[in-house]
Amino acid sequence: MGRTFENRKAKMAKTGAAKTKLYSKYGKEIYVCAKNGGTDPNANLSLRRLIEKAKKDQVPGNIIDKAIDKANSGVGEDYVTVRYEGFGPGNCMIIVDCLTDNNNRTFGDVRTCFNKAKAKIGAQGSVAHMFDHRAIFAFKHDDEDEVFEALMEHDVDVADLENEDGIITVIAPQQEFFKTKTALSEAFSDIHFELEEITFIPQTHTEITAEETEVFDKLVDMLNDCDDVQEVYHNVSFSES
Repeated sequence: MGRTFENRKAKMAKTGAAKTKLYSKYGKEIYVCAKNGGTDPNANLSLRRLIEKAKKDQVPGNIIDKAIDKANSGVGEDYVTVRYEGFGPGNCMIIVDCLTDNNNRTFGDVRTCFNKAKAKIGAQGSVAHMFDHRAIFAFKHDDEDEVFEALMEHDVDVADLENEDGIITVIAPQQEFFKTKTALSEAFSDIHFELEEITFIPQTHTEITAEETEVFDKLVDMLNDCDDVQEVYHNVSFSES
């Protein structure tokens, strides 16, 4: 399903710098989630999802434990969630989610990235309304009707379900992440999720040229290099020509 996988972030190169950035990102996000919702993953479902995702991305256990211990101690930075929206090459739409303890620094860093790519930061809400906030799961299975029945038995509000080359993709409202995962796990005990995350799915796509793609890639790389940036979402459809 092209629409599904276009929105997945590019895999980070297996370099020391990339791993450090990845560990820092998860450490900060787990710390904030545990501090705000409690350090028990069984009671804090968002924390449980983050920990599972971090382990899947091969984040060492000591990084996870350190973040939770820091939240448990009550000593640490006060991070807030900040979202920036804007328009990139070819007038594509971009959402940048950040965790920061200094709004001015973060805005300056993100604005610099946009300026270097001759892109434009828009007002709050200028882009987000063109994306759907969704829980998304992808796994190997060959019977979409069986999957749909399992979801209906648990009253999951399925937004979309498709089968492409033996990969089932289920899209549901983001608040039904655990409800959807529980339904699938109970129905198929040997299920292995190739993808399980909460993301922004664009309602429309913008195709950009090869020249624009080069600028776009540089913009995304610069944003991902910013310490406060957690996720970058976009609606780009890359031209094959």
